[in-house]
Formats: sequence, structure tokens, C-alpha cells
Amino acid sequence: MSVFEAVISDSFSPHSNTCSHSVSLHGICTACNSIVDDDDQRHRRPFDYLSPGLQLTHHAVTLTKRLETLSSCFHHKKLHLVLDLDHTLLHATEVSSLTEAEKYLLEEETCRDDLWKLKPDRYLVKLRPFLKDFLREADKMFTMSVYTMGTRSYAEAILQLIDPDRTYFGNRVITRDESPRTKTLDFVLADERGVVIVDDTLNVWPDHKNNLILISRYNYFRKKESQRSKPYSEEKTDESECNSGLVAVFRVLKEVHCGFFRVREELESKDVRLLLQEVFSLV
Repeated sequence: MSVFEAVISDSFSPHSNTCSHSVSLHGICTACNSIVDDDDQRHRRPFDYLSPGLQLTHHAVTLTKRLETLSSCFHHKKLHLVLDLDHTLLHATEVSSLTEAEKYLLEEETCRDDLWKLKPDRYLVKLRPFLKDFLREADKMFTMSVYTMGTRSYAEAILQLIDPDRTYFGNRVITRDESPRTKTLDFVLADERGVVIVDDTLNVWPDHKNNLILISRYNYFRKKESQRSKPYSEEKTDESECNSGLVAVFRVLKEVHCGFFRVREELESKDVRLLLQEVFSLV
């Protein structure tokens, strides 16, 4: 039985033979096929990014998060990893804002696998060094989601570059369409004790700082004309393994994963937030 099937089956009360309509799709309860009225809709959270029209009651969200984390931990030995896009996994700039010293990149774009133009050629995107290795190795330890303050169309275009077959992220892509002002784990269907966040910005996670690994901000292109130091793009260099943000973060992720799964009998009491505190206290 899948996690959602377990939550749907939980909708029924065997004593009263009633349904709590825990999961609905386009206003129809998936358990009993009844229409969910307007009053019920106010007590639901939309999860359109997973499936258009999908809504869960607050109880169903809590139950799904718990069951999903238990299933991932016990059956797959995986935690959940939430990844930001811009300045974390890549840097994007408008083609029109390239400096003269950066315009050589337009000619190199067709023969490099870390440099892409987003159609209709408005943005030039530079992938962070070691990104492909990072995603491949992190996938062995985590179920991964993208969480960006960018638009859905932008996020989908980026995923076509970094995960075209949706091997790593599936449909787990949260954008400003769902969360326009701040980021929250309310939209992530996994228990907070099993979720690690990687982002270059602290303040967008007001309620989940203890889950966060703050990664160094990746700036490849020139940010503004007044910038004194030359960016990587103009120097024709990039992050190396010894100063790579993704390499440094992966070390922390590996330590947290190892600490979480060290003793199988203690899985239900483990919490990544406490493990992150331990790791950072040693730095």
C-alpha cells in the first residue's frame, strides 16, 4: 500500500461508516467520490505541484508527512533534501546584461555542457561546478525536491537542463506560485525531522532555520558594473574542488545521513536538526 493509499483509507471511520474526505482531487473526495463542499475546502492545503487539483486536509498532511518519512527511512534508507536553484545550483543572467568581457560565452555556449541559453534566448545559465556529481551522489541518500522563488515556467526550463528525465526530482518542484513570499516546509510532504534544506539565503526560511545548510552564494557572471573584483566569467575561471560550495555541502549531507542511520533501532527518535547542530558545532 502506498503512502497516499494509506491516508485515503484513513478517511473512513469504521464505527460511523463516514468519510473525512482527507484527500480530494478537483473538489471530489478520492475515497468516497463525494463532492467536497466550500466549508471543507477552507480546511485544506493545495498540492497542485504534485497533481493538479490535489488538496489534503491538515490531518492528512501531517499523516502523509509521517508515513512518507517512515517509509523512506525504513525501506529506502533515504532522508529528504530540499534544494534552491539560483545561486545554489546555478547562476543565471540576462543575455542583454553581459559585459563585453563576457560575450565570448555566447560563442562557447553551444560546445559546453555547463552553459545554456534558455529559450527564447533571454537568459544565459551557468551550472555550478560538480552539480552533476552532486545530484547523482545525493540521490543515493535523499529524495530530492526543488524549491525556488522563481516562476514555474523558469523552474521547468532549468530542470530540462539539470534533470531532463526527472530522475532526481520527479514532480517535486515548488515555486513562488505556491509560496510567493517565504519558503516553508508546509508544502514538503516529509516530516521535518527528516528534511534537510540547502539554500544560499537564510531569511527566506523564517520557520525552518534548524533544517538549513547555508551554502556559499554562487556568482559566476558580473553582478553590476560597479563590482570591483572580476567575476569568474571575466577571469575565465570557476570554483575548484577545494572551494566548491556543493562539495562542502555534500560532506555535511553525508555526515548527517550517516548519523541518522547509524543505529537502525533508533530511527524513530532521530532528528536531522539535532545532527546538523552537532556537525556545525565541530566546524
